[in-house]
Amino acid sequence: MADPWLALEFGVDPAERIAQVGAAHEAFLTAGSAPHRVRDVVRRSWERSARLDPEATPPIDLADDVLAAYRAAHPLARVLPLFRDLLGGIAQDGAHLMAVCDAHGRLLWVEGHPGVLRHAERMNFVPGARWDETHAGTNAPGTALAVDHSVQIFATEHFSRPVQRWTCAAAPIHDPATGRLLGAIDITGGDHLANPQSLALVRATARAAEAQLAADRPPEPGVATVTALGRDEAELRLDSRRVRLGRRHSELLVLLLQHPEGRTGEQLGLDLYGDDRLHPVTLRAELSRLRRVLGPELLDSRPYRLRGTVRADFTTVADRLDQGDPAGALDAYPGPLLPGSDAPGVTRLRRLIDGHLRAAVLATADPALLAAWTATPAGADDLAAWQALARALPVGAPRRPLALARIDQLAGEYDLQRATWLQRS
Repeated sequence: MADPWLALEFGVDPAERIAQVGAAHEAFLTAGSAPHRVRDVVRRSWERSARLDPEATPPIDLADDVLAAYRAAHPLARVLPLFRDLLGGIAQDGAHLMAVCDAHGRLLWVEGHPGVLRHAERMNFVPGARWDETHAGTNAPGTALAVDHSVQIFATEHFSRPVQRWTCAAAPIHDPATGRLLGAIDITGGDHLANPQSLALVRATARAAEAQLAADRPPEPGVATVTALGRDEAELRLDSRRVRLGRRHSELLVLLLQHPEGRTGEQLGLDLYGDDRLHPVTLRAELSRLRRVLGPELLDSRPYRLRGTVRADFTTVADRLDQGDPAGALDAYPGPLLPGSDAPGVTRLRRLIDGHLRAAVLATADPALLAAWTATPAGADDLAAWQALARALPVGAPRRPLALARIDQLAGEYDLQRATWLQRS
């Protein structure tokens, strides 16, 4: 049985295939349906891309300092030397490009011969551009992310006409610890890439990257990291130590991180217990125990504040929102901050983070981001987000029936009617 992810079967004339698929593409743009001779993975991708202008080029999402900072912090930066080692020869041979994108299809690195890079710039195949299917239509990195599988896209299989002179092969890359999609590795060039070797090469490169990421990365000396999103008890990592904190110590650490300038005992008591339940003796005892856990090098008093460099996952989300990067913020957000905590200060901060992230995602009207938000615990019951997702998805999109069903379910729970908003959309 032929590999459905390969563009050409053995013995097929590339020029003849380009003409056949090109005619099918024009028929699809006219009639909205593709002949059966188009590969199923391509036909479905065309259907997902149907709302796009086939002459358009993808937008630039990240540029300059924001792009540089995002790339430096992205997990795939750690395996960029591996990509260059395995694909660098291809990228410099004058006929190909190597590209790496994040989980939202934003190109992080595009490398190759300067002449080929100049040709690619004409279709915005440049770092910072958004090449997911929603913005670029059918293409190897975008489609690999959409279907979570390695794939070749050959010439006229691309939805966008300016891209149809190119052929590409891409494979998704996952976080080996969590399974979370991190992005994709791609090689792009001419029609000669439509062979089993190019697809096998990106598959092998993706697996090698995942294997390298699986190796336990040595911690950064002297830098503490705190993980508190999507979990009731925070984890602190410092050098070789991993410390899982209890609930109260988790709350105190989050509150101190929120206020790097420091907090008095009274302020911490209000944030921790509220107006009616101040317990100064208990608070001092908790802070004393927390100092023993953290070590005296990390916690100061008068006022209480953290010393040295301490990074936290929830501050990363806030920083990316401040940079105008909702996709990056959502990518760093596994769930609400200490969801089991009822400490007033933590509750306020949790609502603030979720509210800012939600507003930023809704403002994009991007179906990929809306779908990712509704998949989080905070977004699962968000009726407005499900409605926005249904509006953003074209009729026939695989996710749209799920969105409509969830809207009906939530509308029933909230005693609302779906027809009301459907008529306005």
